[in-house]
This record gives sequence, C-alpha cells and structure tokens, in this order.
Amino acid sequence: MVGSMHEEQNELLSEAGQEQQVKPAEMLFINEFTDGIVGPENEFLGPLRDGGTIIANTAPGCWGPMLTPTIKGRHEVTKPVYIEGAEVGDSIVVEIESIRITSLATASGVEQYMGDRYISDPFLKVKCPGCGKLHPQTIVNGIGPEAIRCTTCNNDTAPIKFAHGYTMAFHPKGKVGVTVGKEGARKIGIDPQRYLRLPEKSVQNPVVSMAPSDLAGVTTRVRPFIAEIGTIPSKAIPASHNAGDSGLLLVDADHELQITEQELEIHRTDGHLHLPQVREGAILICPVLVKGGGLYLGDIHAMQGAGQPAGHASNVSGIVQVKVSLLKKVKVEGPVLLPNEEDLPYLAKPFTKEERKQARDIAEEFGMKQLEEAFPIAVVGTGITINAATDNALLRMAKLVEAPIEEVKNRVTLTGGVEIGRFPGLVLITAQFPKTVLKNARIFKYVKRQYD
Repeated sequence: MVGSMHEEQNELLSEAGQEQQVKPAEMLFINEFTDGIVGPENEFLGPLRDGGTIIANTAPGCWGPMLTPTIKGRHEVTKPVYIEGAEVGDSIVVEIESIRITSLATASGVEQYMGDRYISDPFLKVKCPGCGKLHPQTIVNGIGPEAIRCTTCNNDTAPIKFAHGYTMAFHPKGKVGVTVGKEGARKIGIDPQRYLRLPEKSVQNPVVSMAPSDLAGVTTRVRPFIAEIGTIPSKAIPASHNAGDSGLLLVDADHELQITEQELEIHRTDGHLHLPQVREGAILICPVLVKGGGLYLGDIHAMQGAGQPAGHASNVSGIVQVKVSLLKKVKVEGPVLLPNEEDLPYLAKPFTKEERKQARDIAEEFGMKQLEEAFPIAVVGTGITINAATDNALLRMAKLVEAPIEEVKNRVTLTGGVEIGRFPGLVLITAQFPKTVLKNARIFKYVKRQYD
C-alpha cells in the first residue's frame, strides 16, 4: 500500500532522474534554498555520487523565515540533493564532518501570534493586515518590533512578535554567547548583515532587526548542531512540519498544504529534528522515500537545551560539511542516529576494559560461557505527545533490529534511555544491541566506525 502511494510522487522524479548529468559530482557547494516547502516537486541539485561530499552555506531557520511572508514554510532550507543510485527502500548515511557558525550575533525568544495577520497558520499563510495581500512582499524599515513592513501599503506585517526575546552575540572563538542589552541589540539590529551574515541567496528578513532585549547578561555555551536535516518527504510538506508533532498542524487545515493524519504518517521523513546530538562527529541514517533521496539541511542552532521549551533556539548562519553514502536495500522507518560517544546516555556508553572484565567474572560465576558483544544505536520518534513519540521510536527500533517490542523496552531501560528533543513530541531513544543483530540490520559498518 505504501509503495503504491509513492508511485505518483516518483513518476514526477523519473524524468528528472534521467536528465541528471552523466557524471555525478564528487563534491557539491550549496547556497540555494527552497521557499520552506520540501517534496518531490522541488528542484534537485546534483547528482552527487555515493560517498560524495556536500558543503552548504546555510541560513537561519525559524524566526527569520517566520518574519518573511514570501517564505511559505517556517524554515529556509537548502534545495535537496539527488544522490546517485538512491531508490525507495534504501537509506542515506550522512556523516557530519564539520559545522562552523558564521553569524556573529542572532536573536530569538518565545513567540506571540498576531491574529489579524494570518489565515489558519501563522507559519504558512500570512496576510497583510493593511492591504490584505497573502504572502506579501516586505522590507525592513529601521529596527524594533514594527520593522517588517508591507511593500504595498507600508503596514507592520510580521505575523509573529516576541512575547519575550533576546539578542545574543558570540565570542570570535565560538565557545560562548552572551545576551546583550538594549543598546547592544540596537547596534546589532542597525547592521544586520554584518552580524547575522545571511547567505547571499537567502531571502529572509533578518531577525536581529527586531532588536529584542528582554533577557540581558546571560552567558551560555555554544555547541552548534543541525536542526533540519533529512531526505524529502514523498508529499510536499513544509520543512518545519516534516515530523509527527509539528506536522499535525497540517491535518485538516484550511489551506493548500492540508494533509490527513494517515498521509502524514506515510509521507514524512522526520527531517525536522531539533536534536542537539546531531552535531559534528555524529552519523545520521535517513530513509529514502523518493528516487534520488533529496537530502536537504539547514537551521543551525548555536545551542539548545533538551526539550527546547521556548519553542525556538538561537538560529544562526553557518557552513556545514557532510559526507553522504548510500545503503542499498536497507530500509529504516525513520532517522537512526549514531551520536558522539560523549553524547550517549550513561548506560549506553561502550564498556571499559575493567567493566568487561567484571562482567566476565559474573558470567563465569553463574556458568555463562558467552556475553553479548553489544553496541549502541539511537532512533528518532515523533508524535502528538512525548508518549506518542516514544511509542513511535520504540516501534521503529523494534522493526530495525527485528525484535519484540517488549525486548526493546527492556534494552532501552537497561542500556540506554529516552531523551526529549522537542516538545510536544520528538524523542531520541538509545539502547545497546548485539553485534550480530546490527550486522543483520546492515548498519554495523557505521556503528563499528563510530564506537569500536
């Protein structure tokens, strides 16, 4: 059934796939973006060969695009890349080699919706409260909460304002950030390109022009990660809604991007990750739902605490380098993550020599001849609530390792854990599994590379 529902989307790509240049690129440099919508109708870049490298100059997500009505999604992500040989049912492996923040400052905070400036969804269908135009062109006029103006009627048009916001500046060495006061926010807001450093082809209005300063003098550590990374869904979905929690905003909505709950379950790839563990050194395995895969990325966060209760983090411009490989006929239900060892839950970390020796002593005492040689893996789950997301992740993990759900629950409890990535419903569950199981799942090559 799922295969048949993908056929129509893949027909859209078949001709494009035949037209791909004969020799795939060894390396792609990307600074082109979508309008926030990802799906089979996107223009594909590439093709990129299996084992090739992508270097992307990415734009901030969330606030900048939310303040730009012509961007029809909450994130401005890169155009998707066609991966040579990728077919439905394969997986794409993304090794995150480096993430470098290029912004010197940014702004963010808790949002407040302006009810007269959108229809149904403030992220997707913006209406100018003055002239009534949908997705109006805007300009930045000065700084402050009313800086975003309609080019037709000059009305304040931003559909979202700060209920409580901050402007943050970063140390040149990139280790810490500090929220600045009113004068600092004004200095940054007056010269947004110098501080936010938007990529040349980004069309978003710079969030620092709003100059929020409700939270001044806070010091935090910088540890960047990629919040939007994955393969395109098999139906057009805003990148910011490509998950089982945020995607529910599209269910039965009164606009052209409305979707049913069943369609969301079938077509989403959960590229809207918001997991701090998806950082330099991590390995991400993504499902392929359309020919060529369509790998896209963006929305670097400078840092984020687990759960992201503010709804938004410190979004920045940056340069990302990833290596992309193909796993033929390896089907994953959703993203599988191999975090850096230091990011693993305590119980999931590989054992030391002393710990293994003690385990052998116990086994010998009780007449056991063999112990598992086990390694950690992590699986992403999303849903309407944290509980639903956890159930989703457990089922995905059970399918991947071909084990009963009860066994998976025990292994997560004994050798891993459940970590909240985003409210209301994105989690990462981790557990250790035997080497033989991971070999059968055909992902052990990358698990071994990461942890052995």
